[in-house]
Amino acid sequence: MTTLGPEALLRGFEPDFELTLAPRIPEAEFLSRVERMRRAATVAGHDALLVHADGAARYTTTNNYVQYACNWGREGLLVIPTDTDRGLQLLSFFNDAAILPPAGEAIGVESIWQVSPLGREYSGRTGNPTQRTADACVKTLCDLGFATGSFGLAGDASSGKYWDLIAEQLPRAHFASENGIFERMQLIRSVAEQAQIRSAAQLADIGYQAACYVTRPGVTDHEIYAAFTFAQLARGGETGDGYQIGVNAFGTHCGKPYGHVIRGGDVINLYISTVQYHGYGAQMARMMAVGEITEAQETTLEMCTEAVRRAEALIRPGVQFAELHRAAFSSYLDSGYLSDDTTATIPYSWGAMEDGSPRRVPDGYVADEDFERQGGRLTHIYPAVAGPHNPNIGHEVGTYNPGEFNITSHNTAQAEPGMVFVLHAQWLDPLSSGANIGDCYLVTETGYEKLSCHTPLETFRVPA
Repeated sequence: MTTLGPEALLRGFEPDFELTLAPRIPEAEFLSRVERMRRAATVAGHDALLVHADGAARYTTTNNYVQYACNWGREGLLVIPTDTDRGLQLLSFFNDAAILPPAGEAIGVESIWQVSPLGREYSGRTGNPTQRTADACVKTLCDLGFATGSFGLAGDASSGKYWDLIAEQLPRAHFASENGIFERMQLIRSVAEQAQIRSAAQLADIGYQAACYVTRPGVTDHEIYAAFTFAQLARGGETGDGYQIGVNAFGTHCGKPYGHVIRGGDVINLYISTVQYHGYGAQMARMMAVGEITEAQETTLEMCTEAVRRAEALIRPGVQFAELHRAAFSSYLDSGYLSDDTTATIPYSWGAMEDGSPRRVPDGYVADEDFERQGGRLTHIYPAVAGPHNPNIGHEVGTYNPGEFNITSHNTAQAEPGMVFVLHAQWLDPLSSGANIGDCYLVTETGYEKLSCHTPLETFRVPA
């Protein structure tokens, strides 16, 4: 074990570049967003948009639609009348999350209505918060004169129970899903949004530099994860659980820290699914190798690194995403890892059987002395299929919505300036080798800007 205490591991650490954090999205941009939403609702013939985000675990929300519209950081049901002379109404505080501004003050909202979390056990008061929220929304719509109106709905799976309750009370009204309004608006990022994502990428780079700084034999995965987390949170990051760390001798483990002690021959994966700044996230993936690793591991690491290089070289306005996918997977084909680069037929880690039925995860004992020291035992071989983690090479990043685009062989859409996405090349072969390597990119007028530009794509080497 390391002789340094975990708090001392970061002593003397400084990132090798100067962090530049963007200011918050200005109020004028939120007002402009609502103006565009109103225009889209008008074209669709709606009297109002109803925008919903429910509360989720760890004081988050189930989607970012309400926050995107008015900067509100907790759950809410936002009523946006199409008529510009009618103000926005925000119904919120219907769960018990202890979150208040300045995590996000509502911008451009005429009134905020506190519905209240209810329930006999919680508050000693009767009532159902979902029903009360729906009732309050119906009253708001009726007060606006829209009892028989047309409404565009934006939300996720958790929104259905609210929509059903509202529809029951407004049987003559018309309802239509309008998630597409939000998804289209977020396809091209504004200059202010680009700055948020750029800042998030810098924080991710700093976290990774801190992780490299502390990694050595005897250190635990908890300490590496904590170093990454402290370095980015202390400089402005908003969450500390948007990423995974995996460590074993096969390079195929990606999860949360569990007490693995770093030793020679280990391969470490830091999958930075998102580091968030002002609600915007950046993504990247990096690998570390401790001492001597197997030839199969070296081949896999180089193949995935080369895959990202090949796709990156093509990024420019007008390139089809399918071309980026094809360029990346040419590295897999050249290395003999795959015989096909078609998204629909590529084998991937979580794939079911060819007929669509579930695939059984193989039984098998896998030795893990650190896990077993804690009383655990690995009795299955993960993943069930050798292949990339995803049957594509990347996807949109920035804020997470159900409609984010993927970079696949069938996505013939063209890249446009202002789009932001990750390219991540992945491979998992159970008990053999694995890698997850990627960078975050902004499409510019002339090419691209690599946002995760302060740490190299190549594997970080740790002396054993």
